[in-house]
Amino acid sequence: MAMEQIDYADGDVALTGFLAKSDGPPRAAILILPTIANCNAPMVRRAQMLAQVGYLALVADFYGVQVRDFDHARELAGPLRATAEGYRQRLRAGLSALSALPDAQGLPVAVVGYCMGGQAALELARDGADLVLAASFHGLLDTQAPAQPGTVKARILVCHGDADPMVPRSQVMAFWEEMDAAGANWHFHSYSGVRHGFTDPGSDARGMTAIGYDASADRQSWGALVDLLDEILG
Repeated sequence: MAMEQIDYADGDVALTGFLAKSDGPPRAAILILPTIANCNAPMVRRAQMLAQVGYLALVADFYGVQVRDFDHARELAGPLRATAEGYRQRLRAGLSALSALPDAQGLPVAVVGYCMGGQAALELARDGADLVLAASFHGLLDTQAPAQPGTVKARILVCHGDADPMVPRSQVMAFWEEMDAAGANWHFHSYSGVRHGFTDPGSDARGMTAIGYDASADRQSWGALVDLLDEILG
């Protein structure tokens, strides 16, 4: 499935998204917020998977530059996440780019994020974005600006590896309490023994003990996303 390049901007920062279209009329428009490595083959694959089940899917651009390697990605991510407002402004630019597409007019909007993108999806929900769903896959759960009561409009889905060292149980508990205090409608799926990056078959090749692919968690979390979208959209 071919991807269409979508150029947009956050202020004077030029950004490039990649769009996958369904064969028929889309059921909803979905912004995919990528890993710290930005738009890459696994993110394109997820966009195509969503298009195949009836959605318009745009992979957002975090940085506006090509990521060379993981160290470079960390250098780029640090300044982006330095403040909650700056981070959310960049995310809102992607959401605006998706919402402005002719094919997205009149559609419900959701966000789906992976790793850093999972955190980003939750940041948009905390920010009160007009979303039907914010879904996080092996995402970070901490934030500099916790959700306030009544601000979260989106349904929340978090799919989490319980053995993810980047997201300890203390962070999980803090997130649950934050969402309860905000009055959010949330689903939290936790997979025992599963590490960070569990949806990416390439995780095992990276030689990092913190990350690993898990075929069962990958299947179950994808099913959770598709099923919850079905429930929300009718």
